[in-house]
Amino acid sequence: MTGIRLNLDRYVPGLLTFVSNKLSRGASAIYRNLFGIGITEWRILSLLALEPGIPAQRICHVIGFDKALVSRTIKTLQKDRYVVVRSDVCDSRRQTITLTPAGLELHDRVIKVALEREKLLLLDFSEKEIDILLKLLHRMHSRVDTVNSYRPKGQKPKKPQRKKPRLADAAE
Repeated sequence: MTGIRLNLDRYVPGLLTFVSNKLSRGASAIYRNLFGIGITEWRILSLLALEPGIPAQRICHVIGFDKALVSRTIKTLQKDRYVVVRSDVCDSRRQTITLTPAGLELHDRVIKVALEREKLLLLDFSEKEIDILLKLLHRMHSRVDTVNSYRPKGQKPKKPQRKKPRLADAAE
């Protein structure tokens, strides 16, 4: 045992996660209560307002959600008639997602609350501090792929766990 412990007051990934989780949980509660959607739906709606007609893959790339979560959320938004999914005219294998008028109207209502929450979050910061914070966050964001590709030297990956046999397989 190394005896090394995280200092949670100085561990940047932890602090970012703690702030993000708490903000997301609070936003989700408010958005569900006021608008009937959660934070995941809001993030996708807000991106579609910026980039109409994008594929799900683009949503995954920009927001960092996995494909399954995006797919489930798009289906829900489609069922609720906030988005429309169409085959891409250039590539019929690809589908694009666009806000419907109802989706755009919902976006326009939610964004007012989202921006007010941001204003409250940054209340104790000067404009200069906000600019510095944004520059630092953008620089940090640009390093994420590098950090996520890091593998310690000399460390061997754990052997993959064998799948448990299905009941049908075990009976054979």
